[in-house]
Amino acid sequence: MVRARPNDDNSPNGIALCVRGAYGYDYIYSPERLTSPLIKVDGEFQPVSWEEALDIVANKFGKIKATHGPDSLAVLGSSKCTNEENYLLQK
Repeated sequence: MVRARPNDDNSPNGIALCVRGAYGYDYIYSPERLTSPLIKVDGEFQPVSWEEALDIVANKFGKIKATHGPDSLAVLGSSKCTNEENYLLQK
């Protein structure tokens, strides 16, 4: 990259991404990045398969919904998600 200039609006929620959002992809290579799901067993995190992790989440979400109703669940979007992923979160 040679140069990054802010747009006239200068707002991350305006017509352009903020500089970090546009060029901040270094987190992909971070050694601290999680690359597999973890569950806590006896106070310690243990790696599990994606299938097992998704089954656990689906079961727990189902119990919460059954006990407290569908409005008791929420999700959190992120600038690290794609536009398509953030769009699906609102559905």
